[in-house]
Amino acid sequence: MLDKFDQRLKLLYLMNIMLEKTDDEHGLKSTDIINLLSDYGIKVERKTLYSDIELLRKFGIDIYKEQCGKQTLYHVGSRDFELPELKLLVDLVQSSRFITKKKSQSLINKIEKLTSKYEAEQLQRQVFVSERVKSENERIYYNVDLIHTAINSDKSINFQYFQWNINKEKELRHNGKIYDVSPWALSWDSEKYYLVGYDEDLKAIRHYRVDKILNLKLSDRQRSGKNEFCKFDIAKYSKRIFGMFDGEEKRVKLRVKNSFVGVIIDRFGIDIEINIRDNEYFETEVEVVVSEQFLGWILALGDNVKIVEPEEVVKNMKDMLNERFKLYNDE
Repeated sequence: MLDKFDQRLKLLYLMNIMLEKTDDEHGLKSTDIINLLSDYGIKVERKTLYSDIELLRKFGIDIYKEQCGKQTLYHVGSRDFELPELKLLVDLVQSSRFITKKKSQSLINKIEKLTSKYEAEQLQRQVFVSERVKSENERIYYNVDLIHTAINSDKSINFQYFQWNINKEKELRHNGKIYDVSPWALSWDSEKYYLVGYDEDLKAIRHYRVDKILNLKLSDRQRSGKNEFCKFDIAKYSKRIFGMFDGEEKRVKLRVKNSFVGVIIDRFGIDIEINIRDNEYFETEVEVVVSEQFLGWILALGDNVKIVEPEEVVKNMKDMLNERFKLYNDE
């Protein structure tokens, strides 16, 4: 006979078994459930099991009893999250460039626990749908939370800001200056998180990439710049570089000014190969979908970035330039 403590554990283990090991496509016989409870050191009779399942139903667990031939199977039906909703959450986590690969996997593992182990396998496969460039700043996840805390408590923040150098190292801007900023909003733009705040030194609204913030701390000083922020239009942040346009995927060699290494790392990730040519330029090869949007992005970088290979992509750029030249000279 189980004591009262074991009785409470029995219901918890039973709930865990039903949620983890059953769904609409996978049911368990009563003998299966009894054996699984036995693995936890809990013995239960068949009649008592039926009463326990009914208790879980009354608690709110949607447990179905279905007849499959001569077998009676039990499984969980509806849940707080349906599988398509969980897939959406996984895709959002995986596609968010501001979340590191390590933190993405941690969050996905937690999302998997919201469904059965069988449906969780489908979520795991979703991780590899798209190999996107992820942030290298592991602290960003906690920075976002601290910035929200500062906004809600009407406090300013202090931090340092970095940029990438030619050696793919984090380099503190302005000799490690401590930024004193009153945070007013977080903006999501072009797959990046931006802090929008009032800079005390500049006496103006400025925005900062959250993934480039280091050593973030909450200040005791109250926020300032409320009037300036009310005049700020966050919607103007909504600009995309390439957009979701089709094209042929190619490996393209770029010649880039050393001072623009941060732009290339931001777009293609820290793992790109950098071949230094001289004190002014380096070359790198990247996989891109060649479209007018990609070519337009290159043009926007002026003489700081040039397509070197392959020849057909160079020709694409020349053709586009000629077309634009005709467009503006065709009066």
